[in-house]
Amino acid sequence: MTAAVAPEKPELPRGPGMPKENGAAGATSMRSVARNYVDRVRGGELGALPAVLGLIVLCVFFAVLRPVFLSELNFANLLTQGAGSIAIAMGLVFVLLLGEIDLSAGYASGVCAAVLAILLTDHGWPWYGAAGAAILTGTFIGLMLGLLVAKVGIPSFVVTLAAFLGFQGIVLMLLKEGTNISIRDETILAVANNNLSPALGWVLLAVSVGVYAAIQLRQNRNRRRRRLAPAPLTLLAVRIGGLAVLGAIAVHLLNQERSRNVIVDSLKGVPIVVPVIAVLLVAGTFLLQRTSFGLHIYAVGGNAEAARRAGINVAAIRISAFVICSSLAAVGGIIAASRGNSVDPNTGGSNVLLLAVGAAVIGGTSLFGGRGRVVDAVLGGMVVAVIQNGMGLMGYSSGVKYAVTGSVLLVAAGVDALSRRRAVQR
Repeated sequence: MTAAVAPEKPELPRGPGMPKENGAAGATSMRSVARNYVDRVRGGELGALPAVLGLIVLCVFFAVLRPVFLSELNFANLLTQGAGSIAIAMGLVFVLLLGEIDLSAGYASGVCAAVLAILLTDHGWPWYGAAGAAILTGTFIGLMLGLLVAKVGIPSFVVTLAAFLGFQGIVLMLLKEGTNISIRDETILAVANNNLSPALGWVLLAVSVGVYAAIQLRQNRNRRRRRLAPAPLTLLAVRIGGLAVLGAIAVHLLNQERSRNVIVDSLKGVPIVVPVIAVLLVAGTFLLQRTSFGLHIYAVGGNAEAARRAGINVAAIRISAFVICSSLAAVGGIIAASRGNSVDPNTGGSNVLLLAVGAAVIGGTSLFGGRGRVVDAVLGGMVVAVIQNGMGLMGYSSGVKYAVTGSVLLVAAGVDALSRRRAVQR
């Protein structure tokens, strides 16, 4: 009689975006790091490489045809132009990682912006109370969507499509069938319209580089303690130095005077919305890459059944992803309301959702789940913003902008599908 063998605990599926542990045979030199990266690319793990290359090509293309594209004023406009969509796209990354979709994120941001405007203007709430209520509204929306998907079992496409239609009606009802509500609160208006002082911009850059360097060195130290191969010091120097150089160039350009009439108004400094997006990026990256919750997100997106067998509460993970998505949609709505100085029935509508989904996918987040990072939303959002901005400078119509943006999105989705097929074949 043979002894019964206990079944092994299912191994959590690992997606390309998940933190990976290398053994002692891992990368120990720049040459081996480069070789491993090339092997991953050949294996279909392209990550954000297409978005980065596309961003460089687009910038060079528009700079050659319209030199004004590289002006300090246009650079600042690029950063503020795509901020609202980027915030929404960051939330969509969490849902897309599960292989789900949220078609209501755009109008959810509009509902939250309407709540913000009504509380500020009609009820005289302070900015922090109104902003908090708007974000809580987004959290409640995400909770309802998540419950319908995870507990009731309705496909996310159907749930969020219904919400997409319903939220349009809610916005109209909140705004009394089309009323435009102006926002006069200086703090809310400053989010997308004001700038940091030049000195504060440099201070924030120094703090950011210092914190990033400390995190990288700490990770290396932890890997040594666990007897894992640390990253080469040369690679760390390249990462930290690259961030410092690119950040210094950006801050220097943004600290230049951008006003056409300095006597009337001075316009220089890093836009306030930039550190806002940076904080969301750091928080989202930490949540996905450095917590068990993030590990579970990738696990469920890679293989929900294996994740369930491993003891992960799949329903709770799905609900949490929708909550995060709608909460960040609320932040995107606040940014949009600040940039427009008002809220109307078009806030969160039109092409907002399409640009947000496009930003996440173009940046490298997979529509099939299990692959993506929060930074993908930022890179993809900048690609979309560059296309919209550059073609506007060239005088193209909105129709051409939509056609080109849609084509880029289709190419990104095609690259994702082909790279995933290549990865499976290997």
